[in-house]
Amino acid sequence: MELNQVERISKALSDVNRLKLLRYMQKNQGKVECTRACDLLDLAQPSISHHIKKLVDSGLINQHKIGRNYNYSLNHEMWDNYILTLKNL
Repeated sequence: MELNQVERISKALSDVNRLKLLRYMQKNQGKVECTRACDLLDLAQPSISHHIKKLVDSGLINQHKIGRNYNYSLNHEMWDNYILTLKNL
C-alpha cells in the first residue's frame, strides 16, 4: 500500500464520528444503511454525508446505491492492507 493511501486512511480514522460508524458496521456484519447512520450519530444529514464521504474516499467502506438510498459496507481487504502496512513501517 502506498504511503499516501495510509495517510488518507489515517486521516479518515481521526474523527470520533467516523470511528462510531466503523464500530457499528463491525458489529452489524460490516454494513450500515444511510438512515441508520443518521440515527446512530445524531448529526445533521449533511454532516453525516461528509463523514461517510471521507470513509468512502479513503477506501475503508464501499457505497452501494439501492433506489434512492445508499448502503455502505466495510472494505475488509483495504482494512487488512492498512493494518499490515502499519505493522511493516
